Amino acid sequence: MNEGLGHDAPRPLQVGDIGVRRYSRTRGVRRAVGCVVACIALLCAGRAAFAGIPPVDSNGRTPTLAPLIAQITPAVVNISVVTGGGESANPMQRDPFFRRFFGLPETQRQQMSAGSGVIVDAQRGYVVTNHHVVKNARQIAVTLKDRRQIEAKLVGSDAGTDIALLQIAPDNLVALKVGDSDALEVGDFVLAIGNPFGIGQTVTSGIVSAVGRFGLNIEGYEDFIQTDASINPGNSGGALVNLRGELVGINTAIIGPSGGNVGIGFAVPTSMMQKVVAQLVRFGEVRRGRFGATAQDTTPDIAKAFGVPPNEGAVIVEVATDGPAARAGLRRGDVVVGVNGRTVRGSADLRNQMGLIPAGDTAELRLLRDGKPLTLRVPVEAPRGPASTGGQAVPELAGARVGTLRRDGRPEAVVVVEVERNSPAWGHGLRPGDAIVGANGRRVREVADLVAALRNPGTLALGVVRGDTTLSLVIRD
Repeated sequence: MNEGLGHDAPRPLQVGDIGVRRYSRTRGVRRAVGCVVACIALLCAGRAAFAGIPPVDSNGRTPTLAPLIAQITPAVVNISVVTGGGESANPMQRDPFFRRFFGLPETQRQQMSAGSGVIVDAQRGYVVTNHHVVKNARQIAVTLKDRRQIEAKLVGSDAGTDIALLQIAPDNLVALKVGDSDALEVGDFVLAIGNPFGIGQTVTSGIVSAVGRFGLNIEGYEDFIQTDASINPGNSGGALVNLRGELVGINTAIIGPSGGNVGIGFAVPTSMMQKVVAQLVRFGEVRRGRFGATAQDTTPDIAKAFGVPPNEGAVIVEVATDGPAARAGLRRGDVVVGVNGRTVRGSADLRNQMGLIPAGDTAELRLLRDGKPLTLRVPVEAPRGPASTGGQAVPELAGARVGTLRRDGRPEAVVVVEVERNSPAWGHGLRPGDAIVGANGRRVREVADLVAALRNPGTLALGVVRGDTTLSLVIRD
């Protein structure tokens, strides 16, 4: 649970404290240990399948995964995206004089990109891919293994988890069964399937190198499966599959200083993907709510003091006095060990789980308080913020209207008042109620600050507070 920028961080919890105290992507992401290159796989994860390498059979035939691959590869597709280009709906923007006067490009060039995707529902034609694959797309086409090309509709997309959902005509499709990614263990064999470098469908193999990876600063919600199965640019949105033929992850990024695979790749687990897809189907977006508490990981001493298994649980270090957590009875010093029946592995895991519960729903928290078990039901509320003054359009964020948030008469941040669905601002990941607090590491307090930042050339990343979450949204690469 990250706090908004500009606030003092709470003091970390120490054993001996009488209560207790604590814990933000986009196409072309390059961070952490050299370059973190976006290149993902989008499948729906499944139960861990540690089947091992098939033995030579009694007829002397060599081990092969060919029968399994023949079953699952029809569910993995190539995705072609057209961004930019096209004529503006505003006739003035088609006028050469108008474009020169306002410094707009003389021509709007179309750009094409390619990625991968996974069919997860053959009856309804649902295809999962990465958000960064379809970001700012004007046209999306899905190419099946049998070479059929079908126009796709964007159902919804979530920058926070880098998951997007497409829909195509459900004509003779094959879906990949979704497995239980929570059952994966380090050492399980997996296959990565996608379209690396646009050369065509490719299958690679490896093992699960680690689970629960976070801190790569790719997006707001991180719980990656790490694998050495070779994935490269173009694999984005492709499938990570266990040896039962079940989808267990969506390949999403690699660490590769040269831009290619060096044996460290990451996939969004299907446990996270399924929750995102459910909201995209229901709302067309992920509606994250307000929890009203922050947490820190348990240290060995804290775990021993509270009787928590190592590397499990999250200690509440701060509870907002006016938040839903406080009203439900959550206290500083409580150790959260489960959410809705799922074990909490740390503060980042707690943040992920709470961030994927739709606003308006209720979370059942399993706690340890003074060493005794306790269950609380905490409502997840819609984000709220101070009223903004006005609401104006910003040309560089077409489709959005913004205003200045004020506290006690002083400007505090820029609030997104409204965003037109499927507009450029929507494609960048902005949503109504977002508070823009920074741009390229510099504080943003009012609309004038934001306008000045948007006019500067080069890469632009906005720091955005959404509910209890801090996100980094790249507006311009």
